[in-house]
Amino acid sequence: MEAIAVKGVWKYFGDYPALREIDLTLAPGSCLALIGRNGAGKTTLLRILAGFSKPAKGSILLNGHDPRSLEARRLIGVLGHGISVYDELSAIENLSLYEKLYGLPTGTANRWLERVSLDKVRTGLVREFSRGMRQRLAIARAFLHDPTVLILDEPFTSLDDRAIALLQSILREARERGASVVMSTHQLREALELASEVALLQRGKLAFSGIRTAEMVEDPAWLYNTYGE
Repeated sequence: MEAIAVKGVWKYFGDYPALREIDLTLAPGSCLALIGRNGAGKTTLLRILAGFSKPAKGSILLNGHDPRSLEARRLIGVLGHGISVYDELSAIENLSLYEKLYGLPTGTANRWLERVSLDKVRTGLVREFSRGMRQRLAIARAFLHDPTVLILDEPFTSLDDRAIALLQSILREARERGASVVMSTHQLREALELASEVALLQRGKLAFSGIRTAEMVEDPAWLYNTYGE
């Protein structure tokens, strides 16, 4: 079964087609780098994949489930550039909430705080954290329940080099256990190092979709130069 199957997806904002006839498939354990300039439709597609929005036409299945279904909710891990963590809760309270919601073993939240180097500020209120600390907490929340589909929108935002290396390591581990990743970012080099496949969106259309090559890693602008308008 395909981990992600996107077939004939359109999305309109008023009369404007933000996405036009998008077709994508992703096998288990794959990583898709979704690239494109601002306004190309990347975040719109990710929101539909995550079940936050519905397509006007077409269908999406995540491991055979509609993204908005209860079955899919347990499969998906989402990391967005909005960093949706609860400011008035502490770091451990944020993760413990999801630990209970997902019925995870006691101690899972603490282990993830250690993994993202926030264990020493576990009782600190999130509103007092730096943006980079908040992003690391959001990473822990997204991976807490071992999701099999990961939807990442600008995941490297506000991370220093050490935190970027940590996130890359966590993503590689997730792929090794069979998780599939769709990642949108302007930091092309970091994304292409991880990706097995690449899709280039331009004005809501797929300008390119295929296997990531060494040429792309060596010259991240190659896709834009080759397929750009």
